[in-house]
Amino acid sequence: MLQEYRDIIPEMKTKNAHFAKIFERHNELDKKIDNVDAGREFMSDTELDTLKKEKLKLKDEAYAMIMEYKKNNH
Repeated sequence: MLQEYRDIIPEMKTKNAHFAKIFERHNELDKKIDNVDAGREFMSDTELDTLKKEKLKLKDEAYAMIMEYKKNNH
């Protein structure tokens, strides 16, 4: 997630517990979605769509937090 900010992300994860939680949840969802797409897990299309929407929402929130951090610290 947000590979172009990999220099900032570790610092943010240590300084901001909410950001760390968002990042961790996003990665959990990413793995689950990958497992469903690969056929290792099963869920309905509706459930999968719900997970994808949650993942996107978390990414958007993390991105906004990164932009705010960059504005205030760099």
